[in-house]
Amino acid sequence: MSSDVVLPGQPVPLPRGPIPQIGSGIYSRDGIVRASLIGVPSYSGSTLEIKRTRPRPPAPNSVVLGTVTRMSPLQAVLSITVVDGVPLPAGEEFTGVVRVQDVRATEKDKVKIADCFRGGDVVRGLVLSLGDARSYYVTTARNDLGVIFATSEAGATMEPVSWQEMRCPKTGKIEKRKCAKPEGM
Repeated sequence: MSSDVVLPGQPVPLPRGPIPQIGSGIYSRDGIVRASLIGVPSYSGSTLEIKRTRPRPPAPNSVVLGTVTRMSPLQAVLSITVVDGVPLPAGEEFTGVVRVQDVRATEKDKVKIADCFRGGDVVRGLVLSLGDARSYYVTTARNDLGVIFATSEAGATMEPVSWQEMRCPKTGKIEKRKCAKPEGM
């Protein structure tokens, strides 16, 4: 049994031999065993199932994904939609704040929020703590944290060229961002 994530409707890879009992998160249609949930198929005794992952609120050291919704000279406000790889249900987002001193680990006094983020950017961050009553404090002060998806003024998906720049593939224009190091590099 592989540890590959399956999506709803995808065939579930089965081991050789008799077909196992089908448990929760899996169904059979036209002789093909398929997933009804996102997850990794696993055995519980002789039953093959996909366990439902319950979303949890962010805690300190949780890795979160969020979209920049508002900006000021001192902070960027995120709408957190994914916590530790688990998407939150629609309408149940949390609010995160990336303060100017939490953008990067060095030269904190030279950081300008407008040079690091723009509205609509998708950001990977690490929860530092519960901030005020409405939001979590989030940092991007590691190489693997920062903007992971951005749209240029021309409407194209931008490509990272360095840790602080992204390029529009349509126009070739370079815009400043605090980029996350791509996974696997």
